[in-house]
Amino acid sequence: MDTTATGSTISLRFSSTFEMLDLVQTVADHVGRLLAFEEDAMVWMEVAIRETVINAIKHGNRHDPTTFVHVEFVISPASAPEQLQIAVRDEGEGFDPDELPDPLAPENILKSSGRGIFFMRSFMDNVRIARHPEGGMEVRLIKKLTARPV
Repeated sequence: MDTTATGSTISLRFSSTFEMLDLVQTVADHVGRLLAFEEDAMVWMEVAIRETVINAIKHGNRHDPTTFVHVEFVISPASAPEQLQIAVRDEGEGFDPDELPDPLAPENILKSSGRGIFFMRSFMDNVRIARHPEGGMEVRLIKKLTARPV
């Protein structure tokens, strides 16, 4: 873990295989407990992270084990954490997020896929999706920490 004046960062880089999901889940669980997330908030945050990583492996890198998924957990500020930011980046061709079908549209309700980004936006405080300057797509998930009674 890298600690700077602005925050603490945990960085993962791994081959595009679903076997790595457990590692990401373990790190997310540890970070959530470290930040004392309430149980419900932690479960939903982990669902959002899992969906993001699955999308990076499946859609971004198309299951190509020679490509990588980059995941970064940033706790900021380090001295008195206020938020957790998770960045997930693939090395694929990318897509236009504005062209994704609405998962709540009647013609999409019964489809078995296409809800990942909807879940991310539902469970996190902020979601940003953009092309990364080094290639691929990057999804930034932000979860604000709730103030704890003193």
